[in-house]
Amino acid sequence: MKIGVISLGCDKNRIDSENMLAYLKKDGYELTGEPAEADIIIINTCGFIDSAKQEAIDTILEMAEYKKDKCRFLVVTGCLSQRYMDELSEEFPEVDMFLGTAGYHNLPEFIKDMVEGKGKRCHTNDKDHRHFSSDRVLTTPYHYAYLKIAEGCDNRCTYCAIPYIRGKYTSRPIEDIVDEARTLIAEYGIKELILVAQDVSRYGKDIYGEIKLIELLDELSKLDADWIRLLYLYPELVYEKLIDYMAANPKICKYVDIPCQHISDNILKLMNRRVSKKQIVDLVKMIRSKGDFTIRSTFIVGFPRESEDDFAQLEEFISAAELDRCGFFAYSQEDGTPAARLSGQIDESVKLARQERLYTLQEDVMTRRLKARLGSEVDVLYEGIDYDLQTFYGRSMYDAPEIDTKVYFISDTPLEIGKIYKVRLEELNGADYFGRVVERG
Repeated sequence: MKIGVISLGCDKNRIDSENMLAYLKKDGYELTGEPAEADIIIINTCGFIDSAKQEAIDTILEMAEYKKDKCRFLVVTGCLSQRYMDELSEEFPEVDMFLGTAGYHNLPEFIKDMVEGKGKRCHTNDKDHRHFSSDRVLTTPYHYAYLKIAEGCDNRCTYCAIPYIRGKYTSRPIEDIVDEARTLIAEYGIKELILVAQDVSRYGKDIYGEIKLIELLDELSKLDADWIRLLYLYPELVYEKLIDYMAANPKICKYVDIPCQHISDNILKLMNRRVSKKQIVDLVKMIRSKGDFTIRSTFIVGFPRESEDDFAQLEEFISAAELDRCGFFAYSQEDGTPAARLSGQIDESVKLARQERLYTLQEDVMTRRLKARLGSEVDVLYEGIDYDLQTFYGRSMYDAPEIDTKVYFISDTPLEIGKIYKVRLEELNGADYFGRVVERG
């Protein structure tokens, strides 16, 4: 039988999907990327905010249409299934099986029972019982891979449902992570390892009694990968020692992704964020003093009780801090979270207007930051060819895949995908650079 897996949501969910594919392939199933060819379609859902939930529901309905033709079984897994399994099982009779955010190693057995007409339709699981796996079928281009170093979250931000969906923070042992990275490099030729967790900066505290992120990076740096990228460092745990280490280690991308979420002390307190406005401002200054880093962050607008003064502080910060990349999200009132019960909920139109104001402001900031690099020479990981533009393209270490700036470039000599080349940045078009190879990296 052929199985197709559709992965929605974040890169952590993508890794879960890659684990599923490996379990199914090992059990003898043929994999397909075309839903029309699949006997079984699995949708690994996201349920983080309203827009993600709607995307998941739309995808379920879309894939259910294939049951009129070749598809025999439809399976829904992941965050939405974990959070709303009872409701989904009633609303979507066309779905043959539901599974939450854990127990993926049991998926082949569950599918076998489903095909044979026995077993349960809804498989609940203990979200705090981890089964980390190094078995993957890579769905990214072979020159980079995401590497999950922990699962769950203990931060308990009042707006966030992740602890209720993914459970408590659980780190993987250093040796397991390094073994997986070594296998990815050997099997696929990975050049960039992207470390992900809900909170990378807390790595190791739960199993070693202290944070062990630098020790993990030391071990990964011994492997034959060119770049190591860190995503999602919480501001209260970004110490000067870590930034000094990142600046000194040539394999660590000079890229700091810090979800600040707001700048007003009033709103930060309501969010249960363990950081103040002064600490965030000082943190940005400290990182800037250590060298040429790209700083990325995310912010929530329209949080309950966000006053005009609170928002004005955020606007002022975005203008003054000159962060390289920012994402702005309108607050989503998530079931079961403390923030959903707060008085002073903000009208949706106000949220969207504030979100638009910040994006307009940040666009000017980002353009200034991008222009400042023109004329410089940067290492670029060559990723492919844009046939419309008739140029090569790739990314520098200052840009994460799928969400950040691309570098389009030409070369007088043949190039090899997945290799790093020195490129002079000559022009800026929107958020993307155009340049030329000056020497081989």
